[in-house]
Amino acid sequence: MENSGSTFSGRFGYHAPAVEITIREDAPTSVRDGILMLGYGADLGPGEMRDILCRVLLTRPDQNNWSATNIEREVSGLIDDAPWYKVYDFAERLYIKLGADGHTGDRQDSFEAQLNQLFREKGVGWEMKNGAIVARGSEAFTLATGHATDVMRESGTPTAASEIHEALRDISRRPDADVTGAIQHAMAALECVAREVDGSSDTLGQIIKRLNLAAPLDGSLHQLWGFASQQGRHIQEGRNPSFEEAELVVTLASAVSIFLLRRRDG
Repeated sequence: MENSGSTFSGRFGYHAPAVEITIREDAPTSVRDGILMLGYGADLGPGEMRDILCRVLLTRPDQNNWSATNIEREVSGLIDDAPWYKVYDFAERLYIKLGADGHTGDRQDSFEAQLNQLFREKGVGWEMKNGAIVARGSEAFTLATGHATDVMRESGTPTAASEIHEALRDISRRPDADVTGAIQHAMAALECVAREVDGSSDTLGQIIKRLNLAAPLDGSLHQLWGFASQQGRHIQEGRNPSFEEAELVVTLASAVSIFLLRRRDG
């Protein structure tokens, strides 16, 4: 029976388990090598790989390298010396290349799926979605933010959806995540939703007591609002919020927003 190029592990669903995220502002050798192998495995030759990588790094190819072996060696040296964030830029450019020249999206889909599996197995806090590298958070983060924008748009709160989208962009910025911006946008999304549910233009701090949340959820939301106001709007010298704190705020703001909208529309 023909298997159309599928693998044993793919056909039967075997894969290494995801490991705890330990890598964010880095691209270790195993990740760099994996991205190279995915490019070659997608039938990109050494010359194509070098052209793409040199464009990402804004460097000239070595004119003395003509043979495939020497070019492949040059590519390995270039990616080994590249800044970590340029490695992820390279992965995005590979995705674009795989969709060019009239090819179907199958090669892109396969590349993205394998790249994300590599990230999960290596504990990398990034993932590719439709060709763009974005922050990969905890399971709770993924569940809370995965459909938040869709729920908000369908519930008539497009501004909130836009704010969550901006929060996810901020937390995914390279080389440095804009954690303050992520907190600000996430809480702005929650405030938009709360205003829509409450039918007022008050601040979230004023609205919370009218949302009919059971204790201690109402108190927890007040504390979240206070933390976000302190960290997202009134930054103290020497006390910048961490990535994990921003991730938590975005997760909670998304989850509470979805809860409020579904309760209203239910």
